[in-house]
Amino acid sequence: MTDKSLKRALVTGGSGDIGSAICKRLAEHYHVIVHANSHLERAQEVVRDITDAGGQASAVAFDVRDAQASAASLDTLLAEGAIQVLVNNAGIHDDAVFPGMSAEQWHRVIDVSLHGFFNVTQPLSMPMIRTRWGRIISVSSIAAVVGNRGQVNYAAAKAALHGASKSLSLELASRGITVNVVAPGIIEGSMAKGAFDAAVIAQMVPMKRAGQPREVADLVAFLASDAAAYISGQVISINGGMPS
Repeated sequence: MTDKSLKRALVTGGSGDIGSAICKRLAEHYHVIVHANSHLERAQEVVRDITDAGGQASAVAFDVRDAQASAASLDTLLAEGAIQVLVNNAGIHDDAVFPGMSAEQWHRVIDVSLHGFFNVTQPLSMPMIRTRWGRIISVSSIAAVVGNRGQVNYAAAKAALHGASKSLSLELASRGITVNVVAPGIIEGSMAKGAFDAAVIAQMVPMKRAGQPREVADLVAFLASDAAAYISGQVISINGGMPS
């Protein structure tokens, strides 16, 4: 049975390791809209996991880089009511040392993380304002805080989210809407698996292990809750004690 009283949460990039963990965690309290770029079937798999566990979820696919496609999809979703929790999790890597980085690599990464933030967050902001309650959470990276070789494009895109979120938090604070950033370190999953072995992780991370996607999801879920109503404009690292 569908519970119409549940607030709705949209998670962009909701079919990846961290994204799916966030979706499943938020589904304990919200109707979750699981976003994918072009592979709708991946989002639908997450939806099935949520509904099998007794939660409510639906799937949507659009390219966050495409303003018109994003607006069309969001208009359809908003026809059913405001989306009051937004997790901007969509992001890609396209690594190269800066002297060898192509313009395409630079723009692709910026377009997904930064322009995607605008294309999704801006259309949802006024409907959220009208409800006078909302949570906007963007998933960044430790690379945006301390930098990382070969990721000038990625670090730039994610660091831009920090400034955007701090500024947006000032605009929306009086409307009962919080805006925060979660900046994970090394998190277990497909991206970290090829980049870091156990010895490297033990050397880099004081806790001597990679984080779990569920641990990131727990932090996001807290920031999305009523308990976090007085936390806004913050960049919160979750990295096992790595300097940041």
